[in-house]
Amino acid sequence: MPWLQFEIRVDRAEAGLVETMLFDVGAVAVSFEDAGDTPVYQAGVTDAPLWQQTWVRGLLPADTNMDGLRACLLASLGRQTLPAHHFHQLQDRDWAREWLKDFKPMRFGKRLWICPSLMQPPEPAAINLRLDPGLAFGTGAHATTALCLEWLEASLPLGSTLIDYGCGSGVLAIAAACLGAARVWAVDLDTQALAATRENAHRNQVLELMQVVLPQDLPALQVDVLLANILSGPLQELAPLFATLVRPGGALVLSGILNSQEEEVRLAYAHGFSFRNIARRREWLRMDGVRRTD
Repeated sequence: MPWLQFEIRVDRAEAGLVETMLFDVGAVAVSFEDAGDTPVYQAGVTDAPLWQQTWVRGLLPADTNMDGLRACLLASLGRQTLPAHHFHQLQDRDWAREWLKDFKPMRFGKRLWICPSLMQPPEPAAINLRLDPGLAFGTGAHATTALCLEWLEASLPLGSTLIDYGCGSGVLAIAAACLGAARVWAVDLDTQALAATRENAHRNQVLELMQVVLPQDLPALQVDVLLANILSGPLQELAPLFATLVRPGGALVLSGILNSQEEEVRLAYAHGFSFRNIARRREWLRMDGVRRTD
């Protein structure tokens, strides 16, 4: 199918917001490039290098509404006018597969790797998730996903039950299953995301440990861990539901939250959860909570 490439030049602080918005409107890949000839050294393995002036490029379906995209960007960035940006029509090629050439294995914590399906894992004896980009995108490269994967690798109790609410491509749910969860429910509003999750779970041989469902099909249950890597607004709206889904003493892991949104999310969960740790990466954070027993 044909594709549309969108690129915009923004400050480093805005690059993550643009990345998130592009994925929200259907981008299958987002990349960063130096816009000011200022190289960055010693970037972390899970961090995209961000420069003071950064070109952010998104690969979008050809029928993407350009005016709608501009309006979303203006709202996300809080600007009256957009900085330099361009649209380019691309020839009909498998651009997701072309992008995969630049997708390298990534390690999270000490023993968890995400690798393209056609690439040899750097540490064959480690826990290796085989994952390629798709229309319901999510490979672990985004800061919020990396923060959640690091929590799972370090803190997931063996034999636990877990909900990944807003599962996208299923990377977090699949990682949980590979790391020793006994049962995982992967939940998303998007049927395309659910299809991608099933396919990725099958590829990683953990589908039998998972239930992949729409929110309305999630059974009444209480789990040991609920993980949600979505945006601040939906997280606040879902606080009452999450309080019913996590057992007393169970863990709540929230991400997709900007540093400036920490207090409003904390207040939304104040009646049911105590937060014990905040992990940060650039402008994003992860909040680790426990369901109160009183």
